[in-house]
Order: sequence, then structure tokens, then C-alpha cells
Amino acid sequence: MSTSYHIPVLYNEVLEALQIKPNGIYVDATFGGGGHSKGILERLGKDGRLIAFDQDADAAKNIPFDEDRLLFVPHNFKHLQRFLKLYKIDCVDGVLADLGVSSHQFDEGTRGFSTRFDGPLDMRMDTNQAKTAKQVLETYTQKDLQNMFQEFGQVTNSKTLAEFIVKQRASVKLHTINDFKMFISSLVKGNPNKYLAQVFQAVRMEVNDELGVLKEFLSQLPQVLKQGGIAAIITFHSGEDRLVKNFFKQGSFDEVEENPFAIGSKEKIFKSLTKKPVEASEAELQRNTRSRSAKLRVVEKL
Repeated sequence: MSTSYHIPVLYNEVLEALQIKPNGIYVDATFGGGGHSKGILERLGKDGRLIAFDQDADAAKNIPFDEDRLLFVPHNFKHLQRFLKLYKIDCVDGVLADLGVSSHQFDEGTRGFSTRFDGPLDMRMDTNQAKTAKQVLETYTQKDLQNMFQEFGQVTNSKTLAEFIVKQRASVKLHTINDFKMFISSLVKGNPNKYLAQVFQAVRMEVNDELGVLKEFLSQLPQVLKQGGIAAIITFHSGEDRLVKNFFKQGSFDEVEENPFAIGSKEKIFKSLTKKPVEASEAELQRNTRSRSAKLRVVEKL
């Protein structure tokens, strides 16, 4: 585990929630620095297994040597079921996903995730994919840019920002983070750091199709989890949390109004083990400010 790479959020809460069986099979869908995986491995016996996913090539440097119990899959966790089948695993006892961007990715200027460093307008989690931040900003329509900034960043002046980018981008070449920050500097509203963080978050989520990937992943959980198996998901964005909440509650992603007069009801897939999302303690917030927006939801497969 590399603590400099990433401090795992809600570490004790996650490990307690998973109720790890020594001989169980578990999935860490977002390996990152390996912090949560290390905790799971410490609780597994010699016959237990952990399958860890991460599409970021840098994460592979954090893999501990444990070839009998740990299987590392260098792919996006949206391919969860496909790779479990490939390795002859029908179902598992627990699945964890921490949807936060690792500290390492924010701190590595060449990745383009952070507003603090200059670097290429990239923002790809998987550097093999074609779509980059530069491509999104140079080719998306005004409407698509506006929707992106509104939905993923809650940017206050999304319409004005999108209109400005489309009108001005032909005359300005955007290659780097600093290019982009200078380009939109006249449109910054309120606290500049917060505003830019919201804009960058929106672009990053679009580049990596983060909500689409999450939907694909969640849709596979009913088939992947054993009866009594546990899913623990940590979100950092209201859109992510809404998808997880709705899917855990009703097996779909749409907001559904409760109808007391409905005849019959859809069979429930999960039982919630957290009445409300678990959030970081004051002690953890002091140690790791990035845990502030983390929300953990946990369910058991019925």
C-alpha cells in the first residue's frame, strides 16, 4: 500500500461493512494505492481471494506480492463480470468501489486532473483511450458543454461558459491546463479555486464517462454477488450518490415516486445496511481533507 499515492477514505468503516469471511472471494473495483485491498488481504485466510481492478497503469506499481490470493486486473471495473467469468468465478462475497480520483492522479501534473499544476489537457484515467479533455473542449457543441458543466460540475454560469468556449476556441489554441485557465479567467465566479475545481471535475467526468461506467458496474452487481454478499460503494459526487442510492433501493437508476396504491411491488434485490450514507469522522477529516465529500452506502444481496 502506498500512502503517498492515496490515503484510503473510510478505511475502517469499509472493512467493517464488508464483514470479510476468511475463505471468501472479494473484489476491490478501484485498487488505486491498494489501501483498502491491503486491509481486505489482512482479513482473508490462505484460501481467500481478492480480485482488484484498476485501469490506471500507475496503480499496478502498488500491487503487493501475494500471487496465491490476489489477482490484479488492469482494466476498467465496468468489465467486472467479463473478467470474473474469464477467471472461472461465478459470484463473490463482497464488492468494494471507491469512486474518488486518487491523490496521486491529482498530484501528477502530467495527467491534467489538477488545477494546481500545468500539464497537457488530458484527464484520461486510461491513457489508451482516445478521448481527452482537449478534444472535449475543442469539439463539443455549446449545448453539450453546457449540460456537462451543469450536470457534472454544478458550475453557476454553465451557459455563459459554454457559449464563450464555442465562440472563442477557434482563435485560441488550448494545449495545456494553464492555457485553459487563462482562456476562461474572465468568466470565473466567486472563489477561483472552487470554480476551477468544479469546471475541471465536469470535464474529467465527461472524458472518462464516469456516470456511464458506474451504471454499467452497478447493473452487474445482482449477478455477481452471492446471496448474502455485500456491496460497499463510496461516492464523492451528488450524481454518483443518486445513482447508487436509486439502484440499491429499487434496482433502477430513475427517481421513482412511492405509490401507496400500487398493486404488487417489484421484488427487492438488496437490503440496505446503512440507513443513511456513512461519512468521514472529524478525526479523519483532520487527517485527510479529501474525505469531506465521501459517502459510503452498503447493501446486502437478498
